[in-house]
Amino acid sequence: MKAFAALYAELDASTSTLHKVDAIERYLGRAAPVDAAWAVYVLAGGKPRQAVPSRLMREAAREAAGLPEWLFDECYQAVGDLAETIAHLLPPPVAPEDAGLAEWLTRRLPGLRGAPAGDAKAALRGWWAGLDWNGRFVLCKLITGGLRVGVSKLLVIRAIARFAGLDDTLVAQRMIGYTDARATPDAARFLALVAPADAHAPGAAAGHPYPFFLAHPLQQPPESLGTPDDWLVEWKWDGIRAQLVLRAGGAWLWSRGEELVTERFPEIERAARAFAAAVAPAGEGVVLDGEVLAWDADASRPLPFAALQRRVTRRTLTPAVLRASPAAFVAYDLLEWRGEDWRTRAQAERRAMLESLLDAAAVPGLSVSPRVRADDWAALAALRAGSRERGVEGFMLKRLGAPYGVGRTRSEGGDWWKWKVDPFTVDAVLVYAQRGHGRRASLYTDYTFAVWDRAADRTDAGDATDADRADRGTVATDRPPAAPRTLLPFAKAYSGLTDEEIRRVDAVVRRTTVEKFGPVRSVAPTLVFELGFEGIARSPRHKSGIAVRFPRMLRWRTDKRVEDADTIDALRALLPSR
Repeated sequence: MKAFAALYAELDASTSTLHKVDAIERYLGRAAPVDAAWAVYVLAGGKPRQAVPSRLMREAAREAAGLPEWLFDECYQAVGDLAETIAHLLPPPVAPEDAGLAEWLTRRLPGLRGAPAGDAKAALRGWWAGLDWNGRFVLCKLITGGLRVGVSKLLVIRAIARFAGLDDTLVAQRMIGYTDARATPDAARFLALVAPADAHAPGAAAGHPYPFFLAHPLQQPPESLGTPDDWLVEWKWDGIRAQLVLRAGGAWLWSRGEELVTERFPEIERAARAFAAAVAPAGEGVVLDGEVLAWDADASRPLPFAALQRRVTRRTLTPAVLRASPAAFVAYDLLEWRGEDWRTRAQAERRAMLESLLDAAAVPGLSVSPRVRADDWAALAALRAGSRERGVEGFMLKRLGAPYGVGRTRSEGGDWWKWKVDPFTVDAVLVYAQRGHGRRASLYTDYTFAVWDRAADRTDAGDATDADRADRGTVATDRPPAAPRTLLPFAKAYSGLTDEEIRRVDAVVRRTTVEKFGPVRSVAPTLVFELGFEGIARSPRHKSGIAVRFPRMLRWRTDKRVEDADTIDALRALLPSR
């Protein structure tokens, strides 16, 4: 733990990518393979299960520090992060503790789950007594499963590649599925990551997918890409990006988040097995890249993403759920054929073979993403304008001569672009704020936004009063006064503002706080923001009756009064017709 905590502190204190890669590489060179296995898991985004409730950990820390509850809570409010608060308040360590990271994550912390509260608190106090500030902070984060490290998975891959003397692409391939919660890291898995290149050929493991190739948002005019004839143009589907892996008689469906989701989509697994039987009866490997969609077979179009989300979040897939949200796989790339890696072949060649295979198999529930053709970019732009009516998000543009890359790599000019429709927008009022994490733990950066429950009448808007209009004979003086308008919360957002804007909003939040609910503050409605979001759907789980996808702040509307923010009717008008 001591070595990993020191690594975390070094990563957290640096903004240099090169320095972070060097730090991880040095750690891997010193750590035991089993500790390195867990370090890679955590740094790459793996989430250990929560060992004890946060409430119990707070009680143990307060007792160890000898503080009354009110004082501990005040300190927590000032710091904004529970692990950091505990690390500050605990008395100095008395007995140095040097167990490795794997010991903590495989034996000590799992042993707390389900333990009596008194035993768990005694264990925590004993462990804290042997750790320094960094160790206590990291341990608390690991206990709650909330450790956030300022490194990307790509950066971790680079560090492993440098340590092992391997190509980044090979390490990325081996890392697929490494952070899956069902696969426990161990020394053997780490040694497989860093084994010589010829010891672990890409695609050799049954069921193992390839690293996903990602597109960049197109921010320049499409005419800058040359002629449309050089590009494969497809609809950008609003589903779950996935790879369908067919090898040795098995079928595996992997999401882009590197989760194995085969069991969530049994109809896709059945279709995949039928496809494999038709085109590769000898069990030769086939890997398709594509999209899982909730699909309306009668209308030959996708259902809203909300239908797919309902399917994914259900613990049990009942017949009713399967009927309400039938799933299909729309393929748009061929990554492996007859056990051979096709990623270095040109997009046009991969596409032609993909179409040939799917046409020959003709399996319901498994189709190829249709190619969109037009004479020029202006004609494509006209088609793109109707994307939402088709249930899609715009276009994907793929250079016909391009190979299939790894991650969001950018060759000269770019090979994959997403040309999305403009987001939905609405002007909303900030009503709640919560502290951020990491370097923003002392600032209020996570916001909840609301819209009015109805439009303002003229009185609300500050126009002539009822008495004024009565003098002119335009309204009866005995009309009951209109009920006051209320603000309906509907979305949370934390991205889109500059650091300077966040500091200014933070000052307003502190100045206008009305109530405190733990880490959350209710504020007087004074600030209006333009929010953008990718999708909208009805949601009985939300008080507003509406859920939006990927909300973000586009701009701070300092030019707009709170009274003039949008209403719930404006949001409802954006809902799809079906």
